[in-house]
Amino acid sequence: MAQNKGLIGIQMSTIKNTLAERGAYDTLKACAELGYHCIEISQIPMTPENVSEMKRACDDFGIKVSSCTASLDPMPGMPGESLSTDFDKIVNDCKTLDTNMLRIGMLPITCMGSRERALDFVKRADEMAERLGEHGIDLYYHNHHIEFVKYDGQYLLDIIKDNTKHMGFELDTHWIHRGGENPVEFIKGYAGRIRLLHLKDYRIGELVMPEPPFEIKKFMGAFAGVVQFAEVGEGSLPIKECIEAGLAGGSEYFLIEQDDTYGRDPLESLRISRDNLIKLGYGDWFEL
Repeated sequence: MAQNKGLIGIQMSTIKNTLAERGAYDTLKACAELGYHCIEISQIPMTPENVSEMKRACDDFGIKVSSCTASLDPMPGMPGESLSTDFDKIVNDCKTLDTNMLRIGMLPITCMGSRERALDFVKRADEMAERLGEHGIDLYYHNHHIEFVKYDGQYLLDIIKDNTKHMGFELDTHWIHRGGENPVEFIKGYAGRIRLLHLKDYRIGELVMPEPPFEIKKFMGAFAGVVQFAEVGEGSLPIKECIEAGLAGGSEYFLIEQDDTYGRDPLESLRISRDNLIKLGYGDWFEL
């Protein structure tokens, strides 16, 4: 039976720069003051100090950690811990932060552009999901648009789904739309495999013309840059329908993520998203 409500939270990549400036404790205090009582930890250095301060803030301000993040293997040129090299620490951090979910944030760069390499990743990720399950932790995979490449007429994301039985999925509304699919209908197709859903809106911004003299390379950069991430409810996606499809499919956590706020304070962007979700009737979804 479907649950009646979920918990709306913040994907912490949205506030990573704020946390770097203000520290974990003060940043999460500000989030709680905005009415957010759930976080997904991503793109935050998992130093002992940050883990301790996040734990203290969660205890003091009534914040639930939905999930933590790790890659399967070290990512070339990218910071962060990997399950193949830091398994015990990652499990211990999940236990410390009282979460039973871990997510892989993207397809490894080394596996992009190859069906065979992607399937090798899928096999090892599903094996890792089974291993994590022995510690009471579920593993989820977060999509971007790149998984909507087709191999033999099938989306890579669907190939990943069909070749895993232990790993679940964290679907992202913006990236599904950018991948060319209707996020509402696509979410429905993953019912039973999702406990996490990213609420990320999509908009076409105003074209800002480069300063003269005209250069085609600069113009094309500006032309492509009109595709933007938006505060939830400020874009063109059917957010309410996405939420309801996620809820019906088993999603428990609905996490606001905005990759770029285009000069606006991320906390202000989160306030706008909060207000719009309350207007849509989800005010009680901010409460534990």
